[in-house]
Amino acid sequence: MRLGVLDVGSNTVHLLVVDAHPGARPLPAHSHKAELRLAQLLDGSEAIGPEGVDRLIAVVRDALQAAEDKGVEDLLPFATSAVREASNADEVLARVKEATGVELQVLTGEEEARLTFLAARRWFGWSAGKLLCVDIGGGSLEIAYGIDEEPDAAVSLPLGAGRLTAGWLPGDPPDPADVRALRRHVRAQIARTVGEFSRLGTPDHVVATSKTFKQLARLAGAARSAEGLYVQRDLKRESLEAWVARLAGMPAAERAALPGVSEGRAGQLLAGALVAEGAMDLFGVERLEICPWALREGVILRRLDHMETAQIPHSTAPVTA
Repeated sequence: MRLGVLDVGSNTVHLLVVDAHPGARPLPAHSHKAELRLAQLLDGSEAIGPEGVDRLIAVVRDALQAAEDKGVEDLLPFATSAVREASNADEVLARVKEATGVELQVLTGEEEARLTFLAARRWFGWSAGKLLCVDIGGGSLEIAYGIDEEPDAAVSLPLGAGRLTAGWLPGDPPDPADVRALRRHVRAQIARTVGEFSRLGTPDHVVATSKTFKQLARLAGAARSAEGLYVQRDLKRESLEAWVARLAGMPAAERAALPGVSEGRAGQLLAGALVAEGAMDLFGVERLEICPWALREGVILRRLDHMETAQIPHSTAPVTA
């Protein structure tokens, strides 16, 4: 069947259309994106204002039309931290449903971490052993660790690249004092969680998802996206540390000219790099591998798992030798 995942994130609203059936990997068929930056549309009371809600409704309508045009049979709509943490989240969800008929499922931060981990586990397989998975979104940072498909530990921290840029780095280029203050804040937040993971042992494989990590890996010399999903892409902490210092002195326009960096995300790349650097340093990671699959694929895989379970006949006959 043709499935659609509608991801209302902190930076973008992204419709991913895949051809999928239980037992097979989902094949991407279409992608429709709109930059909305909900995390930056919050007012002083942390609410999404009327203009932001109107823009969200318009983008969801466009995505619905794209899903219809592409023959989507089942749409899985969800929202992450920007909607989840808005003070008027219930009102926003009600307005979207009334105007479009779409009932957004709001994922908790831990659900985001678990679903992203599931996608990474399926991508790398059981041979990856104990897996540490890190994801930097626009509104939050997710970290998960485990040896099975369900992680043994999963946390979500309010350290998204868009959120931190809006709250901590007003200058362009940012003031060095602001960069240092953000660095301290990021590391203090991450350090609180390290003990929960370190007691579980050293991971066999460390992976990262999200656009932020992909862009940082590209800056550090990883292959271009045009070279395909199956090219291994790594990010070394040594290379990242050098780029953090360079990015801190660049205005957004200069960052946008760097290889692999989009104009829309250039402004928040430094904050994302500080989070990535802090996570790699505090977790003792020298190198990580970029995973092409992330939260959207995790949502699809979970849906396919439920479909497969529903199709298995349950026999009451006794098992005989």
